[in-house]
Amino acid sequence: MAVIAKTSGDGQLVRISINGRFDFSQHADFRNAYTIEDAPYRRYEIDLSNVPYMDSSALGMLLMLRERAGGDKADITLIGFNDEIGQILNVSCFDNLFKLKRPQAA
Repeated sequence: MAVIAKTSGDGQLVRISINGRFDFSQHADFRNAYTIEDAPYRRYEIDLSNVPYMDSSALGMLLMLRERAGGDKADITLIGFNDEIGQILNVSCFDNLFKLKRPQAA
């Protein structure tokens, strides 16, 4: 499976890991990942460390998650993305909508 969701022990956080291209082909799996048992999670982490490519449909999916998670009150962090995806997120002004956490240099 290219999209994997894991919840924290306290049920407050869901971490969604995406592996491979993040595009429309991941739409159903991504939606299912953040609607696990329709629980009201308070925080989300989207791990993009294994994503070599994302397109505009992926940006749309992230916006759909943000709306479901509370819009301006949503607590969503995008983590582990490469430089190319970081540029896409910055050009799209996603740094104003999500917390962005770049991977640390080795």
